[in-house]
Amino acid sequence: MSTNPSHPQSDPKSSRGMMPPRMNFINVILIIVLVFLLIAGVYSQFGGATVDSSSVSLSTLAGDVEKGLVSSLSISGDRITAHYADKSVRTTQKETDASLTESFSRFGVSQKQLASTTIMVNDPSGFGYWLGQLAPFLAPLLFLIFFIWLLSRQVKGAGVQALSFGQSKARITLPDDKKQKVTFKDIAGAKEAKQELSEIVDFLKNPKKFIEIGAEIPKGVLLMGAPGTGKTLLARAVAGEANVAFFAISGSEFVEMFVGVGASRVRDLFKMAKETAPAIVFVDEIDAVGRARGSGMGGGNDEREQTLNQILVEMDGFEPNEKVIVMAATNRPDVLDPALLRPGRFDRRVVIDLPDRGDREEILKIHSAKKQLAEDVNISIVAERTPGFSGADLASLMNEAAILAAREDRTKIGQFDLIRSIEKVMLGPERRSHILSAQEKEITAYHEAGHAIVASVLPHADPVHKISIISRGRAAGYTLKLPLEDRKLQSRKEFLDDIAVSLGGYVAERMIYDDFTTGASNDLQVSTALARAMVTQYGMSEKIGPVALESPSGKVLFGQGVGDREYSEKVAAEIDAEVARIMTEARTLAEKTLKTHEKIFEIVAQRLVEKETIERDEYESLITAQGIVLKKKQEKV
Repeated sequence: MSTNPSHPQSDPKSSRGMMPPRMNFINVILIIVLVFLLIAGVYSQFGGATVDSSSVSLSTLAGDVEKGLVSSLSISGDRITAHYADKSVRTTQKETDASLTESFSRFGVSQKQLASTTIMVNDPSGFGYWLGQLAPFLAPLLFLIFFIWLLSRQVKGAGVQALSFGQSKARITLPDDKKQKVTFKDIAGAKEAKQELSEIVDFLKNPKKFIEIGAEIPKGVLLMGAPGTGKTLLARAVAGEANVAFFAISGSEFVEMFVGVGASRVRDLFKMAKETAPAIVFVDEIDAVGRARGSGMGGGNDEREQTLNQILVEMDGFEPNEKVIVMAATNRPDVLDPALLRPGRFDRRVVIDLPDRGDREEILKIHSAKKQLAEDVNISIVAERTPGFSGADLASLMNEAAILAAREDRTKIGQFDLIRSIEKVMLGPERRSHILSAQEKEITAYHEAGHAIVASVLPHADPVHKISIISRGRAAGYTLKLPLEDRKLQSRKEFLDDIAVSLGGYVAERMIYDDFTTGASNDLQVSTALARAMVTQYGMSEKIGPVALESPSGKVLFGQGVGDREYSEKVAAEIDAEVARIMTEARTLAEKTLKTHEKIFEIVAQRLVEKETIERDEYESLITAQGIVLKKKQEKV
């Protein structure tokens, strides 16, 4: 497998499932029934009449008083508690229509005998008395009131949930939130983008200067760039620099299953922003709702189109002095509806490119500020070996290096960790458990040696930095090629040499084994796609001419909806013929190169079988010993 990072391939909040309302209602009913049964059980246990094992009849108690066996009497209402001399306690009920003296007199107890006994009367009136009397009536009533309140709360919650569909789901960052505040100092690179956005900051801070001269600041700013280049971070930095409120929402959060909900959320979002002005409204991945209407992409969706229409209406409704700026981000500006891009809406477009070498070094310094680095770490070398990496890739690189060091119980990150993390981010982790057989190992070694030799000989190919036959990610082996300097443009000759390098492994297998394996499948896909792009997108075919027949997406061209293609069958046949010709010529060039340098090709392959990995210095010493001039030395001559 041949890999070149100058052409990298193209990263809130997890949602928790909600229980259906019917299940919630059933659960509430079950809980209420259980509570009712519990209360009934407690009441039956303590509230009902119980038979006291120490109770005696009033006549028996009167006889005991007459005999002098009772030391004291305690009266509470109609209940008499007798404390005997032997420390025992017995109870009885007195007659309701007579006093204690009268009751005992009827049983022959004299006043003198009764006077020798201590008598205490407890007043039955008070809160406890009335609570005991009313509890049998109040408990069911209170339970019924609680039941009705709980049911009304459930109904109210369901109604509020239904009404909340139209409310905006935007996340708000207030100006005084220091933890989430981001400024331009926290962002490395993107100098031109920050310069463009500084005008927005100036307007939000001092709008009077623009209004007095008659200038109107753009209402909408569209941030365009590859994934991971920092579009969302720049939008947050504008709000942080201007010290204004920041409303962030994703384009997909507008659309719901009910038609009209998205438009309602748009209205609610812009209403909140106007009330909080000055403010910034940021819509991430706006292509989720802003795709070109009538193109046939994504099917007909009334909800999405209504949401888009509402966004257009709200942006038209802004006044120049409302101090509300709409910012949006997308990595697919070619699919946006033309109405979004017309003057008065998203007419300020800021392109955020992948960072160059100097920017990558600054980004790496920011992400390494809180990490423990060893003395041998050279950020400049890491930046040199990561062309085509985005800011997110570089952040992942530093994090992976820290994980590798911690996994090996080291307290500091070394240069070796950073170099290994580059390959891990590009290709995935090493799969040392994926052991190749002796024959597969040899085939992979010749395959990767074929890539490396063709890349080293052809003048317009990138130089080789590392060759390995250790499985990593989905590749059985890989050849790491890096350009000498960052490139913004690529020529036809560079494309042709890249295709030949991609076919180097395919040709090497045929030369050595007179057979092919599936190991070259990815190389064939990449090289064929590049050859087709040369013909249909870049106008690099003499036969077809300077005509753009497809866009990079292959579906939409110039913002208009098209089918798979909008050219004739004859032109399609000519395109296929040109692609086949380019591939054939590249294969011939790779065969010629390997046959010319067959000796060093064998040496590199055998060294790979022995060591599994060859680094740049060892590889360059091998090929220079056989007379191959390195590209860097060739340029100095």
